[in-house]
Amino acid sequence: MGNAIVHVEIPVTNLEKAKEFYSKVFGWKIYEKSGFTLFESGAQIGGSFNKVDAVKGGGCLLYIAVDDIEKKLKEIEQAGGKILRRKTEIPDVGWDALFEDIFGNVFYLFTSRKKTT
Repeated sequence: MGNAIVHVEIPVTNLEKAKEFYSKVFGWKIYEKSGFTLFESGAQIGGSFNKVDAVKGGGCLLYIAVDDIEKKLKEIEQAGGKILRRKTEIPDVGWDALFEDIFGNVFYLFTSRKKTT
């Protein structure tokens, strides 16, 4: 396994709203286990929602792979998220966009120029 990231915690102030937002927008499987609210993103890495009193900005930025950035940005806005930067080309790599979830967490969406099959 080496030095792979194996778990990510997303700080949220309301677990029920987090479940609704992330399952609706990204289709993540969310479940309770051992007192934790966990999610599976469909990739090898998953994580949990960390209940906090307030979400503070900064820290690591996560990139979420999507097939259609424009479509996903619309879904994010419809679910209450905020678009911080629209789809932008990364030369020779792909495209990204920056958004804020309903708790103030900031993430990137990413679509690779190279199609994986």
